[in-house]
Amino acid sequence: MFSTVCTLVKYPRSRPSRCPAPVTTALEGPSSPAPQPSPISSQWSCISVRPATPASSRIHLCVLWSSGYLGIAYYNTSDSTIYFMPDAPDHESLQLLQRVLDEIDPQSVVTSAKQDENMTRFLGKLASQEHREPKRPEIILLPSVDFGLEISKQRLLSGNYSFIPDSMTTTEKILFLSSIIPFDCLLTVRALGGLLKFLGRRRIGVELEDYNVSIPILGFKKFALTHLVSIDQDTYSVLQIFKSEPHPSVYKVASGLKEGLSLFGILNRCRCKWGEKLLRLWFTRPTQDLEELNSRLDVIQFFLLPQNLDMAQMLHRLLGHIKNVPLILKRMKLSHTKVSDWQVLYKTVYSALGLRDACRSLPQSIQLFRDIAQEFSDDLHHIASLIGKVVDFEGSLAENRFTVLPNIDPEIDEKKRRLTGLPSFLTEVARKELENLDPRIPSCSVIYIPLIGFLLCIPRLPSMVETSDFEIEGLDFMFLSEEKLHYRSARTKELDALLGDLHCDIRDQETLLMYQLQCQVLARAAVLTQVLDLASRLDVLLALASAARDYGYSRPRYSPRLLGVRIQNGRHPLMELCARTFVPNSAECGGYKGRVKVITGPNSSGKSIYLKQVGLITFMALVGSFVPAEEAEIGAVDAIFTRIHSCESISLGLSTFMIDLNQQVAKAVNNATERSLVLIDEFGKGTNTVDGLALLAAVIRHWLALGPTCPHIFVATNFLSLIQLQLLPQGPLVQYLTMETCEDGNDLVFFYQVCEGVANASHASHTAAQAGLPEKLVARGKEVSDLICSGKPIKPVKELLKEKQMENCQMLVDKFLKLDLEDPSLDLDIFMRQEVLPAAATIL
Repeated sequence: MFSTVCTLVKYPRSRPSRCPAPVTTALEGPSSPAPQPSPISSQWSCISVRPATPASSRIHLCVLWSSGYLGIAYYNTSDSTIYFMPDAPDHESLQLLQRVLDEIDPQSVVTSAKQDENMTRFLGKLASQEHREPKRPEIILLPSVDFGLEISKQRLLSGNYSFIPDSMTTTEKILFLSSIIPFDCLLTVRALGGLLKFLGRRRIGVELEDYNVSIPILGFKKFALTHLVSIDQDTYSVLQIFKSEPHPSVYKVASGLKEGLSLFGILNRCRCKWGEKLLRLWFTRPTQDLEELNSRLDVIQFFLLPQNLDMAQMLHRLLGHIKNVPLILKRMKLSHTKVSDWQVLYKTVYSALGLRDACRSLPQSIQLFRDIAQEFSDDLHHIASLIGKVVDFEGSLAENRFTVLPNIDPEIDEKKRRLTGLPSFLTEVARKELENLDPRIPSCSVIYIPLIGFLLCIPRLPSMVETSDFEIEGLDFMFLSEEKLHYRSARTKELDALLGDLHCDIRDQETLLMYQLQCQVLARAAVLTQVLDLASRLDVLLALASAARDYGYSRPRYSPRLLGVRIQNGRHPLMELCARTFVPNSAECGGYKGRVKVITGPNSSGKSIYLKQVGLITFMALVGSFVPAEEAEIGAVDAIFTRIHSCESISLGLSTFMIDLNQQVAKAVNNATERSLVLIDEFGKGTNTVDGLALLAAVIRHWLALGPTCPHIFVATNFLSLIQLQLLPQGPLVQYLTMETCEDGNDLVFFYQVCEGVANASHASHTAAQAGLPEKLVARGKEVSDLICSGKPIKPVKELLKEKQMENCQMLVDKFLKLDLEDPSLDLDIFMRQEVLPAAATIL
């Protein structure tokens, strides 16, 4: 399996001012015909720094929002290029989308007419910004059918693009586009399809041309916001940053997933759900904002001090009570608040007050502590005080509805007092009723049923068989239940008039108080949202501090002047947890010497672990976490490209494996810049040796030809011919490393240590023997390898050939012995053709 992380691209912000436009629905207008080859030709390149936007340029943005993810694509008329952002997670307030709008400032925003409440609210707010500078964009709603997944794929693959050579076949064109466009990002594909539909309808750029002239599209490019590093899903999988696996519980077999052994899994020690979501968001949005990264590291370093351990544990306990406040607020708006919601909100608010008081005692020089101390205002105390003084939690749980404490409303207290005194009062009423009843009736009772009223209840006598027997003079029969007859008497009617609505009145008045309390809470919803944001941030940093303390991580440093990374005695954060002993290794890829590092060594000597270790340490530093190294200095790294072999790719079949190989190579070659970190392992494995070696050499030579702008490349390979045949040019840009080993007689000792030099052999036979292959098989493999190296013909082993012949002869004899010559259905001709002759061919 291969993976690629695309390059960070910064865009200028000079934009033309435009007149405001109302919200429109683009349902009219003819569709453009199938696009024809554009007369404009341009050599495609995936990522480049975009030039300053001319005053006449226009940007048309298409966006989709679903299940917490954004799909974004836009067309820039200045360079006739479509830019896209792979599916990215975003908050319900669509903060990421707002950043995109602020940075690219589109003239129009295209989206589906079928959107959820969050997107509808966001677009409505955007369209109402009359004083926005530059002017607000035009909002265009297309039918949801125009954003269908399959039709969007068809639009993308059927377009005639000038940057695709005419000599390409249909299959080659699909493979080429697959190396540019992330078809696994479904929202992005749908956004691209909707954008193409809009461009065709509006005839953007060719409004005055004939309809046989297609919209000029000179390339598809991936973009990222300023300070953000974009990483695709393959990289997360290959480096084991995320790893989902089936849940072991039998109750979650169908849909349950849990986090396996992954970087996220070992660092996720968050106590609240929103902290876990924020940590995942940081992982999906690594940043180059040094101020933000250092602010995170300051908090982690503070909690790593031994004297602050108790404070960290106390804050961690408080964070466990921070619950899903947005869901509670949503229920309040709909008046669907549950009893448990008031309890959860009460604990959340009081825990937030505890966090505020604790942070006020901490150094205010740390931004997060200062924000919590200031932003957690007295509104929190007001909310907690109101809930604590009004809500009767024990009574609410007992009655499964909202109830209030005594001394809140005198009228409610009086009615509850009457309701509480009803049993003794009704006993006295029942005694008087019994005096007036037939002497045959042994007992009676007066009961109160809400919404029905007061009823006289007497037992059913043996003589009461038919319904007519239930009639009693002076009483109105109501119903029979559990062998008891229920009536209305004159006294119960009087009680209904006086006290019949008592229970309903209490519930109505308590509901009114609940509504007033909800209004008070909703009026202060902003502070609750701020609590959630800052508490989740504190939760994440406490989790990272806990992991750093347990695993012995160190604080990385950031140096904008350094192009690359420097790691001293780095460790693989996952492998060191699985191995009894782990040998740390250093890495350095700064400056202009040794930008291409070719690493050789036997299989299982640690080459792949070393590459992943460099990638993971760099990634952790870009997240703002401490790293598993004695020292780490991270420079201006704008992207990480990872192409590491995985056995899972082989199991897909050779054709699928090679398609994946070509796509990943194209992404890496076209996206890497002088600030990119490129990790390549087992390049060309699974294909012809000569082809794989030639492709690897061509790719490295392509980067070396860039000179000082060559990316920082780590290449681990078993192609020793790459060095022996001198396929790479000599110079300071290339540095050869190897995994240190020592031969002890017939044994090979691995030191798992990187050192300068070149391996003199692959030691494949030794590795095979260690894997448990039979000695004869290993010896035969070594013999064949020596014959190939010396250019001699390979002959079959005679002993093995004779043994196989004897087995085939025995099988043929057994078939003859099993023949039943007296069987009338036996056809000897068929037996000779199907059984004897094929077996004889293997013998002779």
